Amino acid sequence: MNKIVKNAEEAVRDVQDGMTLMLGGFGLCGIPENCISALVQKNVKGLTCISNNAGVDDFGLGLLLQKKQIKKMISSYVGENAEFERQMLSGELEVDLIPQGTLATRCLAAGYGMPVVYTPAGVGTEIAEGKEVRNFDGKDYLMEYAFKADFAIVKAWKGDTHGNLIYKATSRNFNPLMAMAGKITIAEVEELVPAGELDPDQIHTPGIYVHRIFQGTSYEKRIEQRTVRKKSLSFIIKSFYSNIAMLDKNGIAKRIAKELRDGYYVNLGIGIPTLVANYIPSGINVVLQSENGLLGMGPFPYEGEEDPDLINAGKQTITTVPGSVFFDSAMSFGMIRSGKVNLTILGAMEVSENGDIANWKIPGKMVKGMGGAMDLVASAKNIIVAMQHVNKAGESKLLPKCTLPLTGIRCVKKIVTELAVLDVLPEGGFKLLERAPGVSVDEISKATAGKLIIDGEIPEMKLD
Repeated sequence: MNKIVKNAEEAVRDVQDGMTLMLGGFGLCGIPENCISALVQKNVKGLTCISNNAGVDDFGLGLLLQKKQIKKMISSYVGENAEFERQMLSGELEVDLIPQGTLATRCLAAGYGMPVVYTPAGVGTEIAEGKEVRNFDGKDYLMEYAFKADFAIVKAWKGDTHGNLIYKATSRNFNPLMAMAGKITIAEVEELVPAGELDPDQIHTPGIYVHRIFQGTSYEKRIEQRTVRKKSLSFIIKSFYSNIAMLDKNGIAKRIAKELRDGYYVNLGIGIPTLVANYIPSGINVVLQSENGLLGMGPFPYEGEEDPDLINAGKQTITTVPGSVFFDSAMSFGMIRSGKVNLTILGAMEVSENGDIANWKIPGKMVKGMGGAMDLVASAKNIIVAMQHVNKAGESKLLPKCTLPLTGIRCVKKIVTELAVLDVLPEGGFKLLERAPGVSVDEISKATAGKLIIDGEIPEMKLD
């Protein structure tokens, strides 16, 4: 029963070359900083690492990538790690990118002793290639295997000498799932207390799952990406059609905010969608849901005191509102997968006239990973895309058929660009609903490669 080890070096003493490790964390939130540093110093090689992403270039798992200690990454999102992306595109690093909800659920399955799970995320995309597909109640699902790992290495806020763990805020994320799943689980904690000092009703991970525990030191708790609101800040969209009047990013966000309804649970993607939170109409109440395990957050970018345990990787600094709740990543995607989220707003590189969406990869040039997008588009009740109408070369991003690898099929309901608001019709085609102030129907038609349906006079958007 003596699970206490002196430090990270002792905790990872028997991690050997070629082993498979699970490492908790979401971005830089809740990562086992001490153990990662010890693995760097140990210079263990040929590792397979299962983690939502790989930190940044000079911190977190990025340190192991820099020293070429990782042979294979099983991840959901490349995030802000340029070295991760470089090694992946050059073929130096073997990478298995999978939907974020699938990553969480495969960890959960391992912890619960289930060999496989079925998920709708990735159906109709390259993620489904070579996998068994089964239909349940008229909907297709992919069969995914539970993970197997030699070690799970997690980070908690508090722990006791029996190995019971409590996580803080969104640092819970993948940590409790992975703690259950490893053959040997190592927990580093900010505060280690004697057994009996933690409230049994507040414990997130029971000690039966934890084999080694120690109190870590010198936690940096870096913020992966921080954006602070500035007065009179204006985000201007750079468009090929520079001579056309068009909306800026705030204008797109304002228009999408008009689609919100009282009582909605809403998930906001990276980029323009995050700005929607700043324009929620008065008189209605919506609850924002984040994949990293937070229900109920305030507008962001947030101006004020920062807590690294409230950071949503890849997004801006956020804050909670009264009634907020934290949970692990498996529950987060359970909410999404079971249809509890009323509206998803996300960006896209391309949308087809059938409602297919591509937003995670440009083969050979750019791969950020799908993150939670594949789960969201496979299960959300309503999906609105916030995007630019054309790419940097002036080519339309509203197409008859997507040319980039798909994120989801027949899922997009509405699109808001700097030029227009469009519905995607069930039978196919972009129905023009509104045009941006000062933009003509002819200008929108020239910028749209897919089938554009114009029915009568098209009004200008009203943003106020």
